[in-house]
Amino acid sequence: MKGSFNNIITSDTPVLVDFFADWCGPCKVLTPVLRQVKDELGEEVTIVKIDVDKNPSIASKFDVRGVPTLLLFKSGKQLWRQSGVLQKNAIVQIIRSHS
Repeated sequence: MKGSFNNIITSDTPVLVDFFADWCGPCKVLTPVLRQVKDELGEEVTIVKIDVDKNPSIASKFDVRGVPTLLLFKSGKQLWRQSGVLQKNAIVQIIRSHS
């Protein structure tokens, strides 16, 4: 996973990474919101979900201490991060501002 994760975040297309856990209630709320974001933005964004319990090394590398945490990457650079649940329009606006 690690090699492919690094390949994904170096894309020229913005990549939104959702660090989540199966036991996390707010993470479950965020999942359909991210689906709506993808429906609206289509090819403008790649959305990747990382289970922190299955990928602790990636979560640790990016200092993810709480879930859900969203990170936005483009060309390998982290452009934005926030923990907690956001509304679709806020996420779309953030991604578009970095496109």
